[in-house]
Amino acid sequence: MALTEEEQAAWRERMRTLMVRTRFIESMGTTVEEWGPDGVRLRVPFSDHLTNDGKEYHGGAVAALVDTAGAAAVWAGHDFDKGLRASTVTMTVNYTGRAEGDLVATARCVKRGRDTHFSEIRVEDSRGRLVATGSLVYRIVP
Repeated sequence: MALTEEEQAAWRERMRTLMVRTRFIESMGTTVEEWGPDGVRLRVPFSDHLTNDGKEYHGGAVAALVDTAGAAAVWAGHDFDKGLRASTVTMTVNYTGRAEGDLVATARCVKRGRDTHFSEIRVEDSRGRLVATGSLVYRIVP
């Protein structure tokens, strides 16, 4: 039996909440600023525990945000009749500069397949300077 539009919307809202409440993502302080089928925007406030030296973000923190934002973009427009079990299949991160202040990721799902979905991600700092770009392949199955 297919979910109604209201049930689909309720599942998408649940995922919005769940994405930032997983232990690791929550430990980064990640918040959702925008969430919709056209894309998402997530913010990670600066914290020295995400850095190498108290000033420069560790590349793993940036990569974790790319992964989270790419997956969130898929969930934000997902058809929950097609499944709930998910994982990242591949991810590419291109580091383009250093960040000052918060990290802000925008992501959109550029292709939805039967169970494999593709996202493009852009990470900027608080000043709007590009920090990284990424792509993510995400799989969701029944």
